[in-house]
Amino acid sequence: MRLFIAEKPSLGRAIADVLPKPHKKGEGYIETAQGDVVTWCIGHLLEQAEPDAYDAAYKQWRMEQLPIIPAQWQLVAKPKTRSQLTVIKGLIKRADCVVNAGDPDREGQLLVDEVIDFLGYPKSRPVQRCLISDLNPPAVRRALEGLRDNKEFVPLAVSALARSRADWLYGINMTRAYTLLGRKAGCSALLSVGRVQTPLLGLVVRRDLEIEAFVPKPFYEVLAHVATAGNERFCAKWQPSEACQPWQDEEGRVLRRALAENVVNRIAGKAARVEEVEEQARKQAAPLPYNLSSLQIDAAKRFGMDAKRVLDICQSLYERHKLITYPRSDSRHLPGDHLGRAPRVRDAIAATAPALASAVAEADGSLRSKAWNDSKVDAHHAIIPTEKQGNGATLSADENKIYGLVARQYLLQFYPPFEYNDSRVLLRIEGGLFQAKARRIVKAGWKALLGVEEEDDEEKAGTLPALKEGEQLLCERGELLEKMTQAPKAFTDASLLAAMTGIARFVQDPEIRKTLRETDGLGTEATRAGIIDLLFKRQFLHRQGKSIKATPTGRALVQALPESATTPDMTALWEQSLGQIAERHGSYQHFMGPLTEQLNDLIEGARHSSGADFSGLPKESAGRRSFPKRKSAAAGRGRKPGTKPGSATSSTGRGAPRRAGKGKAA
Repeated sequence: MRLFIAEKPSLGRAIADVLPKPHKKGEGYIETAQGDVVTWCIGHLLEQAEPDAYDAAYKQWRMEQLPIIPAQWQLVAKPKTRSQLTVIKGLIKRADCVVNAGDPDREGQLLVDEVIDFLGYPKSRPVQRCLISDLNPPAVRRALEGLRDNKEFVPLAVSALARSRADWLYGINMTRAYTLLGRKAGCSALLSVGRVQTPLLGLVVRRDLEIEAFVPKPFYEVLAHVATAGNERFCAKWQPSEACQPWQDEEGRVLRRALAENVVNRIAGKAARVEEVEEQARKQAAPLPYNLSSLQIDAAKRFGMDAKRVLDICQSLYERHKLITYPRSDSRHLPGDHLGRAPRVRDAIAATAPALASAVAEADGSLRSKAWNDSKVDAHHAIIPTEKQGNGATLSADENKIYGLVARQYLLQFYPPFEYNDSRVLLRIEGGLFQAKARRIVKAGWKALLGVEEEDDEEKAGTLPALKEGEQLLCERGELLEKMTQAPKAFTDASLLAAMTGIARFVQDPEIRKTLRETDGLGTEATRAGIIDLLFKRQFLHRQGKSIKATPTGRALVQALPESATTPDMTALWEQSLGQIAERHGSYQHFMGPLTEQLNDLIEGARHSSGADFSGLPKESAGRRSFPKRKSAAAGRGRKPGTKPGSATSSTGRGAPRRAGKGKAA
């Protein structure tokens, strides 16, 4: 008997629907006509044991017990879904072959692998992997025809295992240490600390402090109003020379008004000589289809939706409506064989989103964008519409918006490049250098699908007259522009997500920054929404209009922690190492060893801290001295059955981590 173990009931039903009928439905499984059985997890069926499972003394939170580092890791059945684990246990005893049908990512890999291992399925028997990114029957059939050996995906599971254990170690120990420190100062709050959530909170706190400390300063620019012999006019901006550096800030802005006024007075009525003329024809390819983070960023910019709202809508479009592919993807590429199905996807878009019907009609199916790249696709691909033709009237307003974004981004792949000419002219006036820039659009290409509101400032710039080097022009007058330096902008949903996905620019250590790739970030596609949501639930962040700010508690926690715990440097390296494990370039041992040493140092630092940063926070009410109960003791790692990781609250800042093994190190 072949046993399919899906991550959730909806996926299990989708698999059973394409297997031979008639079906026999049991409690927690479906048996097919040929004897195969489909069963499912309900999210996580297993969870890491609480600290007191290792030693009853850990029920009481004491600084001297820390750090808690299990010698042999233990998993336990989640009480609410224990019955389904029992169902799978009975079925797996009869199985000749098991098929892991977890979601197509490293976390989905581990979720099912840990159940297979925990229930004692013999290692001598085969395990296959089924990768499903689209719940519609044709796509599921294709996935079943392409089953792979589960051993190919061991590195994914090991990476997820290392992540979950690292998060447990860091979250449990640091949360206990700093909650105890807060109590020492009279603070009543549970001060959860996580390797991802806390550096993210640190970004917001530091931005808030920068804004508060900012003192605006005036700076000055000079424009030269220039005329040609044919009475064509344009403006050129002064480029201060090195001699002006003493009166400039670090960004090259002139801070001394008298200097700028002197330039204005000197150039009026003077000759302007053309020193350099440059015009370059450029092409810009369409942006790639969405991964989850890029979709969340665009939805925040266009519709003001927060990351969790976007993820919830995507899950509905994927599971309930079956209109988009697997949404928790970190890939922005597509497999080459998908091109053959592209016409049906475009037809589905025209039927589901009539507003895009004309865009579908004008798409050029013969084009092949850089999105199709097999070398950049493994377990999952970019988020795109499915071949199912839906009815927009059955979708909510927000579902229509998100589907429209995904569909439009996909259609861009069938449009030609955006073509434009960039012009730049350098003028010499009275010894000073002035520059004029312009952009002329030659062919809108894929940008024809975007609204005018998405054009950038350069595209709106006018054209320059035809000029030649050495040509003499006239500067009719100079103009002084007085501007004020602007404080950094507070984080928004879009910019905070963008910071998480491109964390290298916030890393302080230049040596670490050099090792990071553009794709290295804080958290994963599946967890970022949950991390941000957690910080709001913990009351470390709050909203002021569209701005995201730190609360007094969030600020105090960041100021109490050592800098290494509140900057992204450490966790960016962790994410990089975890990625290397998944790509077979790193190992579990080389990741966990240094982490444990670092944790010992952090706990030792907490022991010697006074906790003074918490002294101004709310004090404990009279008679209340109990520490958090079981879930809080693990810093809120529990989640409802069937919910996805990233939607739960967690001291690690990653939602409920996935775990594997029977307490054995990978």
